Amino acid sequence: MTKFSEIALNGLALGSVYALIALGFVVIFKASGVMNFAHGSLLLLGGFVIAELHDELGFGGAVLVGVVVTAAGAGLMELLFIRGLGTVELHVLTILTIGIDILLTTELVRRIGSDTMSLGDPWGNDSVRIGDAYVAEARIASIVVATILIGFFFAAFRYTAWGLSMRAASEDREAAALMGVSMKRIQLVAWCIAGALAAVAAVFLTAAPTSGLDRTTGQIALKAFPAAVLGGMDSAPGALVGALMIGLAEALAAGYQSELDVLGGGVSGIAPYIVMILILLWRPTGLLGSKELSRV
Repeated sequence: MTKFSEIALNGLALGSVYALIALGFVVIFKASGVMNFAHGSLLLLGGFVIAELHDELGFGGAVLVGVVVTAAGAGLMELLFIRGLGTVELHVLTILTIGIDILLTTELVRRIGSDTMSLGDPWGNDSVRIGDAYVAEARIASIVVATILIGFFFAAFRYTAWGLSMRAASEDREAAALMGVSMKRIQLVAWCIAGALAAVAAVFLTAAPTSGLDRTTGQIALKAFPAAVLGGMDSAPGALVGALMIGLAEALAAGYQSELDVLGGGVSGIAPYIVMILILLWRPTGLLGSKELSRV
C-alpha cells in the first residue's frame, strides 16, 4: 500500500506538470486552430534560460526572466510565422511549427551539449512524509504551483474579457470578429500564455528526482500532447483530466515495471500513447472534446 501511495502521488505530481504543458497546446489550438509542435522547444528554451541565469539572479529571478523570455519567444513565433504568413491553411501552419521546433531545438541542444544543467531549484533531494509514503519536495511543490496557476487560468478564462473573447472565438471565429473581437490580440496572448506555462513546467520536469536539464528535456512535452488529445483539443478541462490520467498511467507503469515485464522494458515511456489510443478508440473527439455536427 505504501508503494502504491508513493506511485499515485508521484503520478499526480507528474500529471500536474503535464497539465501546464497540455493547457499550452489547448489554448493555442482554441485561439488559432494550430497544433503547436514547437511547444517542446519552448519548454527547453525556458529551462535553458533559467539554468543559465540562476547563479546570477537567484532561482526566483531566473524563473521570472525565463517565463518572460519564453512568453516573448512564443509571441514572436505567432507574430512572424502564424500571423506574418497571412491567409494560409491551418495544416500548413501546423507543419511549419514542426520546422520551427527543429531549428530552435537544434540551436539549444548545441548550446547545452552533453551537459546536465541545474535550474537551481531550492528543493534539492529533500522529501516529505505523507502518511506512510515519502515524496520528493519538488513533487509536492509542482502540485501546489500547478494548482495555483491552473486556478488562475480558469478564473481568467471564465471572468475576464480575454476569456470571454476566447470562448466566443472558439465557438465561431467569424461571428466573434464581426462582434468586434480582436482575433490578433487573442492569438498573441494565447501563445504568450502557453510559452509562460511551458517555462514553469520546465522547472519541475528538471527538479529532483530528475537529474536536471539536458538535450532531451524538450521531448517530454510530447508526452503532454496525448493528454491534450485524449481530453479534447478544444477543452481546457479535458486537458487537465487527460494530463492527470497520463501522469498516473506513466507512474504506475514505471512503478510496477517488474510486473509488466511481459510487455517488454520501458513500457512507461509508451504508456501515455497507449492510454490515448484506447480513449480515442472509444471516444474519437476526446473525453471532453466538442462533437462536430454537420448538416446533410
